[in-house]
Amino acid sequence: MHRLPEYRRRTPTVFIRQLQYLVTLARERHFGRAADACNVSQPTLSGALRSIEQEFGMVIVLRGRRFQGFTPEGERVLAWARRVLADCEGLRQEALGSERNPAGLLRIGAIPTTQPLLPLLTAECMQRYGQLRHEIHTLPSSVILRGLNEFELDIGMSYLEDERLASFVTVPLFRERYVLVARDDAMFHGRASIDWDEAARLPLCLLTREMQCRRGIDAAFARAGHDVQPCVETDSMLGLYAHVRCAGLYGVVPHSVLCLLEMRQEITAIPLLPELGRDIGLVLPMREPRPPLVEAALTAFRAIDLQRRVDALLAAPD
Repeated sequence: MHRLPEYRRRTPTVFIRQLQYLVTLARERHFGRAADACNVSQPTLSGALRSIEQEFGMVIVLRGRRFQGFTPEGERVLAWARRVLADCEGLRQEALGSERNPAGLLRIGAIPTTQPLLPLLTAECMQRYGQLRHEIHTLPSSVILRGLNEFELDIGMSYLEDERLASFVTVPLFRERYVLVARDDAMFHGRASIDWDEAARLPLCLLTREMQCRRGIDAAFARAGHDVQPCVETDSMLGLYAHVRCAGLYGVVPHSVLCLLEMRQEITAIPLLPELGRDIGLVLPMREPRPPLVEAALTAFRAIDLQRRVDALLAAPD
């Protein structure tokens, strides 16, 4: 009796699982960790990968005593596998939910300075779609773009003034403005703003130089004739806030950070002039059709007048 080739006899579920092993190996860069993440033994994972190689008639994984990467052919198969799994997840979302009540996990990658704003977005989603869950990752913009390209993230939130975004869909949300923050507001009395020259002469705590927001701040100080050397640098917005509140330093932050009520009650902010403004928005892959969860999230996010709510933060707290 004629027997079908192995790849034709294999069930779709088995094949999808093997593609998941491949994508997980790419993420973990280690056979043992990939097997653990997939809840299988390492021999099972390795056997599945060899099965894919036999099916396609090519070497996909570079092997030695440990994982060494992918062959050029393997990189192409990996990109294909990611697309297949993303489409399968979109189909699963369609089956589990409905247009009015989508179900599943929405993975968001956001630059650090936008984290205080994210509850405004997720709250709107949760109010509209009770079965939609969120997984939020704080990441640099370059990692967000890679995560979107590799289908590890569904939506990004980042600066929109980036030439790399030409191959992505962008949705503007608001324009942030930078402010000087301090615990002791004595120097702010009777003033509506402060200039960059005066701010440069203060003991400062700033975000670290590799952060995109810091590069804009340094450029503003440079235009005022200063190469600032802050007393403290941190990659954490919470760390910056703590040094302003507890160590008597001054900070430069986007005014959207003031949505943390505790911060508004314990420190004072004053606008910096000339104004430094940067557009913030959503970043999505150029992919049609979009997964149901992404479409639902866009509907919810667009319903929020984020610019109005952010600008109101410079008013005195209630």
